[in-house]
Amino acid sequence: MQTILYALLPISFLIFLGYFFKRIEFPNLEFWQYADKFTYYVLFPSLLIYKLSTASLGDINGFAFVSSGVVTLFVLTILLMFLSKFVFLFEGKAFTSVYQGATRFNSYVFLALTATVLGDEGLVLAALLMTFMIPLLNILCIMIFSLYTLNQKIDIISFFKSVVKNPLIIGCVVGGTLNYFGIRLFLPLEKTLGILSSATLPLGLLSVGVGLHIKHIKEVKLELFSSLFIKLAIFPAFIFFIARAFGVQGDALAVLVLFGSMPTASSAYILAKQLGGDMKLMSAIITTETLVSIFSISAILMLFQNYFT
Repeated sequence: MQTILYALLPISFLIFLGYFFKRIEFPNLEFWQYADKFTYYVLFPSLLIYKLSTASLGDINGFAFVSSGVVTLFVLTILLMFLSKFVFLFEGKAFTSVYQGATRFNSYVFLALTATVLGDEGLVLAALLMTFMIPLLNILCIMIFSLYTLNQKIDIISFFKSVVKNPLIIGCVVGGTLNYFGIRLFLPLEKTLGILSSATLPLGLLSVGVGLHIKHIKEVKLELFSSLFIKLAIFPAFIFFIARAFGVQGDALAVLVLFGSMPTASSAYILAKQLGGDMKLMSAIITTETLVSIFSISAILMLFQNYFT
């Protein structure tokens, strides 16, 4: 219990510090917009390339590990579509926000928490999982938007280009390729990436806090509660049992459960805005999940910790 709290509290403090900086507009709101962009396009890829290129991946059963995440996403997608059609009868635009809230994950929090709880090995496993989950989640989200909205702006070709150009995907592919072929970076370059990497997670977590909109929590609806419950309770339970069925254990199992426990991604709001989703609901889901996950992740880790050893 104490170990879990000590791992979560610094992450929570950084998120709340970011929100505090936004409230007092320090240094200013424009700074945080550029800082988030710099983290996403420069620091994050540097971290992924540095960690993956220097990691030991020989002991990882990649197929079972990644398959657990893929199968869980498809199972949840079918479940959510069933609930929307036959149980909750969500309006189309609202359902796109519910879906994003119930399936997507915050990369900054995910990497920070795996690194804190499991060290570099956990970070590498998280990066490996992200390589496959990010494209799949984007494809599934676009599919949901095309089915549940009448938006005519969905351009499949542009979408796939955006996935291929995603800096996180590029960082994972470059780092993984270097590792697979045993190519070591020029030592000064490797050390430069290492220094850049050290700034990634603190700045990323501050940006998560800056992205919170506490006032939107008052938009309490059945849609918000359902998305919250599925993401922070059902998702981690499903991925745990599916991973166990695939024979995943130890740190790999812990990473999968952490992945399932993550609050949804801040970028879900951008996709909702671009493709005609319910932006106010999406903002409320992002903020509420981020705040509640501070407590739910602790409960999930304590519940399953005996299976991670």
